Amino acid sequence: MIETADGFKLLSAYFDREQQAQLAEAVLERVARSPLYQPAMPRTGKPLSVRMTNLGPLGWMTDKTGGYRYQDHHPVTGEPWPDMPGKLLELWRSVSGWPDPPQACLVNWYGPDARLGLHVDADEDAKDAPVVSVSLGDSARFRLGGPDRKDPTRSLRLNSGDVVVLGGASRRFHHGVDRIYAGSSTLLPEDWRPGRLNLTLRRVRA
Repeated sequence: MIETADGFKLLSAYFDREQQAQLAEAVLERVARSPLYQPAMPRTGKPLSVRMTNLGPLGWMTDKTGGYRYQDHHPVTGEPWPDMPGKLLELWRSVSGWPDPPQACLVNWYGPDARLGLHVDADEDAKDAPVVSVSLGDSARFRLGGPDRKDPTRSLRLNSGDVVVLGGASRRFHHGVDRIYAGSSTLLPEDWRPGRLNLTLRRVRA
């Protein structure tokens, strides 16, 4: 476990192999009903390398016309997002220290070549509520900076079953994913390998 004074936590191997498999099965069953789609940058419309979907009452979205936002339905199917698995709600209650439940679970799928540039999660009204994320599948090189994009950064390897909490001051820290270690895990079904699922829990409304 890594815990810093600014509120950042890395809970290594929080979920054991059996728990990871159960959580992955529950998430992928919901992804089958709410399929991954290709998000795009505002203004330019450039596709992100990460594919995504959402679980919970609200889902995070980005596209050329609407920009960054939350909405209550899938942009392709028009259907409400599926519910969050109970294990994720239990996780939030155990590690977030926040009294209200999460309202969105962003499901990001990283293929072997996917990356996510440095950014701050800033589209939520509940800006003091922590962000909690779970890694499933292949390992990733996670980069953590500070509140200013030019602040020094450090790299951490996130493995399947690890949980990250961005709370306190670290809630406003830049972070991203530099690399996927393709083939480092056999957790996910064969048609999802190589690849990594990242589940990000957020409270949206204050």
